Amino acid sequence: MRVIVVGGGVVGTMHAWQAVQRGHEVVQIEREAEARGASLRNFGQIWVSGRAGGAELETALRARELWEGIGAQVPELGFRAIGSLTPVRNAREYAVAEAATQRSDAAARGYKLITAAEAREINPALRGSFEAALWCERDAAVEPRTAQLALRRALLESGRYTFLPGREVRDIAGPGAVRDDHGDVHQGDAVILATGAWLTGLVRELAPELPVRRVRLQMMQTEPLGEPLTTSVADADSFRYYPAYRSAALDELNAAQLQSETAAAHKMQLLMVQRLDGGLTIGDTHEYEHPFAFDTVEDPYEHLTGVVETFLGRPLPKIRRRWAGVYAQCTDTTRVVHREQLRDRVWLVTGPGGRGMTCSPAIAETTANELGW
Repeated sequence: MRVIVVGGGVVGTMHAWQAVQRGHEVVQIEREAEARGASLRNFGQIWVSGRAGGAELETALRARELWEGIGAQVPELGFRAIGSLTPVRNAREYAVAEAATQRSDAAARGYKLITAAEAREINPALRGSFEAALWCERDAAVEPRTAQLALRRALLESGRYTFLPGREVRDIAGPGAVRDDHGDVHQGDAVILATGAWLTGLVRELAPELPVRRVRLQMMQTEPLGEPLTTSVADADSFRYYPAYRSAALDELNAAQLQSETAAAHKMQLLMVQRLDGGLTIGDTHEYEHPFAFDTVEDPYEHLTGVVETFLGRPLPKIRRRWAGVYAQCTDTTRVVHREQLRDRVWLVTGPGGRGMTCSPAIAETTANELGW
């Protein structure tokens, strides 16, 4: 079988990985010289802790298993089974964390509510002020800016993989075939359109009523911290964002209106992961209304800096870079991904939202299974 994958991000690359692992030939086409979208502009978190119960959690747990296996084959991914800590600072936040540990699927997530002293034993860099923490053992991390490059190098070693950068696919040239903007036709047995947040052009022509929206976020990365941050770190604003934390306790937290004005205005949460070079990736915001701003604004960065310094008990290292990104999310946010056959032997896979990095291996595995690869 010959598979044509359109899109060089993590969802497309994981489809290429599944096909090659199953013995097939793959041609992957990317309109940029390298992928430059949401697949690189994220935390690199394999984030199990906040996922909705049921299909979403099952997908995330399967993806976590696949990431670990792929990481063993491709060490350059930087897979690390580091878990996460969400420090809580008052009784209402504590109650939300406590409610999460009472879920029927809490054990599958590795949830445990621990004291501040126990949290510091797990992550000694957290010297700041907080009352307790929610530990999630199943969370992990990879390096987002280099993951696709590492996967591609491994794919090339198979001898059944071709990467074609700098080519934009313009139309469907027949069953299982696409034509790019060089005029070349790429024929296969299946075409996977994994075009991320690029929902115009060909995608709009093929699926004009696509139930997917675009979401913008802001993030930043620091100079090296100078010591290990041994887990990912979130704050209690993440309780408001992730479905696993919905409860009466969360309703009471929201009603108390304790969230800062800046965090509320930008729909913020703190997520923080240490990179292999020691720097910290920190975010993020959520913007849903079009047209998106074309600039980054400073208030969210100041807010995040303050929250991080509260947890670390020390000044944040110098900010090395700031950026914005856009990802595609199903308008029905209970759906993990939108997968649709658009033409004969042509499928679109898009809209995982903030789950893309976490769930992409399992999303691609499901596609491969459903298509009988």
